[in-house]
Amino acid sequence: MIEVEAVDHRFGEREVLRSLDLTLSEHRIGVIGSNGSGKSTFARLLNGLQIPTSGRVRVDGLDTRKKGREVRRLVGFVFQDPDVQIVMPTVAEDLAFGLKHHGVGKPELAERVSAALADYGLSDFRDHPAHLLSGGQKQMLAIAAVLAVRPRYVIFDEPTTLLDLRNKRRIAELLHTIAQQVVVISHDLDLLTDFDRVLVFDEGRIVADGPPADSIAHYVAMHA
Repeated sequence: MIEVEAVDHRFGEREVLRSLDLTLSEHRIGVIGSNGSGKSTFARLLNGLQIPTSGRVRVDGLDTRKKGREVRRLVGFVFQDPDVQIVMPTVAEDLAFGLKHHGVGKPELAERVSAALADYGLSDFRDHPAHLLSGGQKQMLAIAAVLAVRPRYVIFDEPTTLLDLRNKRRIAELLHTIAQQVVVISHDLDLLTDFDRVLVFDEGRIVADGPPADSIAHYVAMHA
């Protein structure tokens, strides 16, 4: 369970998030809102990439302010731009990188890299330069690298923004089949229609929180 308690967040004098109190326990949670509404900052608070100015965020009881390293082992984060995440020269090396940092030994590491390559359609690209993959392949590599370390929660920040229709469908299918609890920040409203819960952000506050049909209707009405 992820708990957000009395959270405010500022960048200098600019207030980005205000008075957030909520518990995230559903399997699939969507987050929508206009650009600048605070949703991406909110996402980064959930695994300690950013620390709230006031209040606290806890993951399975661990405070992100005090236990950030432990929290980031529990909460994987898939960035909007996969190039931000890809750090090693080849696809296989990039998959192995995170596993090594999670203490996975050599025999198991090779097995898990091969499994991830197969699961995400990257087996033919094992030794391919990672930064020369297509946009869709890079996104799948970024997701595979996060899921290979077996986090308990996964945050997706705009996972379909750079993708064509075929790869958008692959991501949508993935979000419906992975076992982890997911929080998905997205402008793609169709992606969230059968989620368990959708939050709507506006000017740093949550202005709607409920079933997708209700929350999405509220968001659309805001911009009618």
